[in-house]
Amino acid sequence: MGEKRQQTRPKRIFINEVDRYSSQHIAKFLSTCVSGESSEASAPGEAAFQIVGTVSASSKEKTTNFMHQQFTSPTRGELLEHLLQCDVVVYNISESATKQQVEEATWAITALHAEKENFQSRKMFILVSTVMTWAMTKPQNPVDTDVLLTEEEFRRRRPHPSFRNHHNLEKLVLKLGRGKKSKLTGYVVACGLQYGKGENLFHYFFKVSWLMQFPKVPLFGEGTNYIPTIHIYDLGGVIQNIIELKPKPKYILAVNDSKNTLQEIVKVICDTLGPGKISKVPEQEAISMKAFKPEELEYLSINLRLDAFIIKDSLTLHWRSEAGMVENIESIVKEYRETRQLLPIRICLVGPPAVGKTTVAEKLCNHYQIHHIRIKEVIEEKITQLTETTSGADPEYVSEDVVAAAQKQLEKINKSMEMNAGRLADPLLFDILQEKLNSKPCRNQGFVLDGFPETYEQAKQIFFDEETKNQDLMPRTPVCNKNITPEHVFTLNATDDFLTKRAQGLPQSAAEEMQYTQEEFIHRLMRYRQLSNAEETLLDYFDELEIHPEYIEVTAGDSEYIDVMKKITEMVGIPKNYGLSPEEQEEEDRKKEEEKRQKLAAETAEKKRRNEAALAEMAAQYEEWQKNLSEVKKQEHKLLETHSLPLRNYLMKYVMPSLTEAMSECCRIKPEDPVDFLVFTQQTFYTQLKGLLLNFLMQQLIFPVLFLQAEHLLRNNEQE
Repeated sequence: MGEKRQQTRPKRIFINEVDRYSSQHIAKFLSTCVSGESSEASAPGEAAFQIVGTVSASSKEKTTNFMHQQFTSPTRGELLEHLLQCDVVVYNISESATKQQVEEATWAITALHAEKENFQSRKMFILVSTVMTWAMTKPQNPVDTDVLLTEEEFRRRRPHPSFRNHHNLEKLVLKLGRGKKSKLTGYVVACGLQYGKGENLFHYFFKVSWLMQFPKVPLFGEGTNYIPTIHIYDLGGVIQNIIELKPKPKYILAVNDSKNTLQEIVKVICDTLGPGKISKVPEQEAISMKAFKPEELEYLSINLRLDAFIIKDSLTLHWRSEAGMVENIESIVKEYRETRQLLPIRICLVGPPAVGKTTVAEKLCNHYQIHHIRIKEVIEEKITQLTETTSGADPEYVSEDVVAAAQKQLEKINKSMEMNAGRLADPLLFDILQEKLNSKPCRNQGFVLDGFPETYEQAKQIFFDEETKNQDLMPRTPVCNKNITPEHVFTLNATDDFLTKRAQGLPQSAAEEMQYTQEEFIHRLMRYRQLSNAEETLLDYFDELEIHPEYIEVTAGDSEYIDVMKKITEMVGIPKNYGLSPEEQEEEDRKKEEEKRQKLAAETAEKKRRNEAALAEMAAQYEEWQKNLSEVKKQEHKLLETHSLPLRNYLMKYVMPSLTEAMSECCRIKPEDPVDFLVFTQQTFYTQLKGLLLNFLMQQLIFPVLFLQAEHLLRNNEQE
């Protein structure tokens, strides 16, 4: 029972650095494999492999649904325990020439080899290396340069100087993994430059083409060198076959059948996604333009033509891209768009004049980084393009036939506009608009159609699928060209009164330029309302395609269209475009930091100003209080002076003479008890003093000691 359970469990596979492009997609591919007739891991239809692996501490993607377990920066001891629990150990050093990767892989094969006698079952070690270990290999016959190198000559391989450590590790794996009875089997897979699933090394060429950053996509160097390549999922298929079939050859070249040069690869990417033109620039400019790192340029400078017969003869590989990038560019581009979620956003904005379509369209274009399509500007752009083509065409890219066709089309446009008072006939207009919508920028990123088309028939002519025009049986359901038909339709609306007031509020010059003068505006508004009430409207066309329009009311309280933008972006979703470039992001961060600094400085200055104002106000209030207090004291003093004057006069007239006389007598006689003396000699004085003078002396504090003694004597006298 235990043996049966052991046989049916999926193989446990370790893969290093699963958060990197190459290892990640190999792990994803293997996680989707189901066991077949050649698999001994599990029953047919079940998952063949259980994936575990390491991720770096800086990895943003800490959890992956295709991983059974992942380990973040384990120690060597912890890592060895994990390796010993696995049936297959895959070490991928194909992406870069870092010393750390090679050292860890060297340690891993050495440590496993030292423990092999303790293995309970056989283990497999697969080193995913790179064809850069063949970079300096020459044909045996130098004269015959067309001969392809094969795996049979792997002992003659000579590495690129930066990949000698890779070469030494390949030899070590083959050496330690040798032996029929050994419990550790070693394989080396020298893979070509990997592509697919969003791209890695070739990503720069895809990105600049998709973004249309340059009129010509730069090709660094001459581009005549042959580059061995393989789709990342085909590399995963090679590893799957090695695990399941255990082929006899231990050194395997993993490259497809393509024999393409770098120039051919860049040109087909440029033709499919970009402007269709390339320009050769010196290789060193790739560094100054920050397009590639020096170690990446080493990969792109390889010049090898290889023939991998083992994967053709000994493996049952289900190729994803056997013929290479050039032959399979359409599927590669589709993968690139889907993996990186670079999907076009196509929007149509309709509404009455002066409702704000152009303003909202510009905001949407800035938010989603897509193209603003205004019919007037499209016509002007086309005329300019035709004029440039006919006057100064680049003979390298534009033939005489193209120049003649451009001249003929330009004449048609000019004649049509002359006959229609500056307007273009609908058939020509539709052709120009379709060409614009089918252009690579619009098909790559998307667009916002601003106020056009206006009618059901116009929309039908513009978005109709050309492939169905010549079919005898027309389809029952409406058809359209999905590459140019809007996915989202928004109708901005407002009351006639609101729109009229807005138009009247414009300066005269702006109103004339926008054709919003009173007569023109009323005519345009009436025409829009008539078209909206027609038997078949523009919105009916989209409804038939099940692209149901969304209605948004524009109000006076939303002059900046914040609410409108919020509603639209919630319905459309997040941008499906590249974010800012590192330089643009750095500039954006710098601006935000500067704004934050200025805001903080302004707040600090305002706080300081408020504090200073508060202090000044407090100082003024204190000064005023002190002034008022001084005045109060002065008034009180005057009041007391006034109140005390009668009593003072009385004292001076009646009290002080008697008191002075008594005191003088006391000083002359010098009795033992002066108080008793004064009591007996000045009885009349003390009788009067008891009533009136007592309160006065207490208030005025005149002769305090005398008063206290006198009070004591009076008290004693009364008791007697």
